[in-house]
Amino acid sequence: MEAPRHDTRGIVDPAGLLRRVRFRRHEPAEPLRRYVEWYWLIDWDLPEPYASHVVPHPAVNLTFQWDEDEGGPYAEVTGVALGMYTRKLTGRGRVCGVKFRPGGFRPYAAEAPVSRWTGRTVPAREVFAPATAETAGTIVTPADDQARVAALDAFLLALPRTPDPQADLAISLVRHIRADRTVLRVGDFARAQGLSVRALQRLFSTYVGVSPKWCILRYRIHEALDLAGTRTDVDWAALAADLGYADQAHLVRDFTATVGVPPTAYAQGGQPR
Repeated sequence: MEAPRHDTRGIVDPAGLLRRVRFRRHEPAEPLRRYVEWYWLIDWDLPEPYASHVVPHPAVNLTFQWDEDEGGPYAEVTGVALGMYTRKLTGRGRVCGVKFRPGGFRPYAAEAPVSRWTGRTVPAREVFAPATAETAGTIVTPADDQARVAALDAFLLALPRTPDPQADLAISLVRHIRADRTVLRVGDFARAQGLSVRALQRLFSTYVGVSPKWCILRYRIHEALDLAGTRTDVDWAALAADLGYADQAHLVRDFTATVGVPPTAYAQGGQPR
């Protein structure tokens, strides 16, 4: 499995976020890497509130959090967010997050399709009984990253998981969509994988939580967001064609609906509404 990527794809205004928080990624223990993409750790101490915006990946996250000015540690499971995810940060706090690979959450929660959690954030105990407030405290309170990572490893290694070849297939298919810009149409992709469109849709609903079309569109938006945030000379008409859009207007529409501002406005420093 690949190591944690260093890009900030999906983060809206990553420079603004990184000026305000300490953000790190760490690899999980080797036995977990089949299903867990990385751990992500954030610490902040802010003189004024800040809203962090993310255009999420098609992944489920397990987070252990501590908003120090508001109460004790707690844990949540967040399914794939269909729109932009916004988190308001205030005072002092920290998060220790587990990003499951797209398709990798199901072996830990095999009793229901992953689509059950799509668009929802629930107390982690609804999914993992050991994810108590006390457990959250053991994970988020250590001062150093090594101790937090060790605590996350210990928690996940103790969870039962059901090996499932279909989960491995889902992980592989989403990775293919993310890496291969020529994947533009669900029908073509299904045929290339030897699957019917309906079988591919069922697999994604059960193991990823969103449709294959949604994944294709989301990774297009991630690329457009990354380019809008790092370059001022983007040929939007050419990019729209390259990403499989019928025309520039369709790209602008999807970008604006997801991010909250048109790509040209975002490139000039505009922020989500």
